[in-house]
Amino acid sequence: MELDKDFETEERTDEQTQNSKEPKVAELFDWVDTVVIALISVVIIFSLFFRVATIVGPSMQNTLYSGERVIISNFFYTPEYGDIVVVSRNTNNSVDSADTSREPIIKRVIATEGQYVDINFETGKVYVGADLSNMVELSEPYANGPTNLRYDIEFPVYVKEGHIFVLGDNRNNSTDSRSSSIGDLGLIDERYVLGKAVYRIWPFDSIGGLYENE
Repeated sequence: MELDKDFETEERTDEQTQNSKEPKVAELFDWVDTVVIALISVVIIFSLFFRVATIVGPSMQNTLYSGERVIISNFFYTPEYGDIVVVSRNTNNSVDSADTSREPIIKRVIATEGQYVDINFETGKVYVGADLSNMVELSEPYANGPTNLRYDIEFPVYVKEGHIFVLGDNRNNSTDSRSSSIGDLGLIDERYVLGKAVYRIWPFDSIGGLYENE
């Protein structure tokens, strides 16, 4: 009889051990499901509202260097002065040429619709205003030197509705709204702005925000 009791005790112990394992396994699967769902959600949100852009060329030095990577966002975005934006094509912003256009470019917004832009190429100063009688010289600590390089656009320029005027920070080594080869005679259609560059993620020793107030 003692043997029978011992056997029953062992059987109950095995059963209890098995029962205690089942909740732990279930908890593990629940945790894995939660992590997977969270990761999928992050990927979906990131792909919808954020992109990663790689800087190509010297036109944004010394703010951004070729090979660096930034996160850009177009979530409820309207271009404003000082924003660094990625534009979908750098020669012609017409829909007809979208399939054969060059790679995106990255520039800084200098003026938005309804504003005038004037540049004194001798002094390198840039002026922006709502009308020609009230132009204000921009303070541009981000610019790598004065704006002396001139292309074929005649100034002052009026920024028409739905467009922006952009310049590279490396003013004397940048093709931008000073050239008719960019956008619509230098002006960028806002529909072709992929987003605002908000954060540098590469290289690791330069990770951080791109603006003074960040």
